[in-house]
Amino acid sequence: MVSTNPEDSEDPIIDLASDTFFMGQALRQAQKAYLDEEVPVGAVIVREGRIIARSHNQVETLKDATAHAEMLALTQAQESTGDWRLNDCDLYVSKEPCPMCAGAIVHCRIRRVIFGCGDPKGGAAGGFINLLQQPTLNHFSEVTPGVLEEDSKMLLKSFFLEARTKKKAGSGDDPTTR
Repeated sequence: MVSTNPEDSEDPIIDLASDTFFMGQALRQAQKAYLDEEVPVGAVIVREGRIIARSHNQVETLKDATAHAEMLALTQAQESTGDWRLNDCDLYVSKEPCPMCAGAIVHCRIRRVIFGCGDPKGGAAGGFINLLQQPTLNHFSEVTPGVLEEDSKMLLKSFFLEARTKKKAGSGDDPTTR
């Protein structure tokens, strides 16, 4: 007799509401950035278990220093909800947010920020500063670091290694200055 109990199955069950699943979606966005020769950072915003916004870095493409994955995803989420307040939303981003993005996250009142790899030199979610949990600001976000951290790190390392190799070969544009 074959058991119909899912717990008896040897096949892994994909939890579509897990941090790992949603970070995987953010990493898919980061891969798009990589293919566009942008710093590979991707973000998704989740509300009630559904992705309502997804984006990746587009600084070079849009010629806009503020076109970080998080900023673009916040704008999409606000359009999706019809409100600038995103207090029932969670942001998944492959790399720790910078100070600009962290400021926008606080102002949009994101409930929770989950990121892949940290940024000890420029991160504002605990890297060199934690703007997301400053007691003097009007809001703070719960922070969960290190979800699919190695995947996030490898994508960034690969991108910057390739960029340095291109620069040494004299191919012109230096994406490491972004």
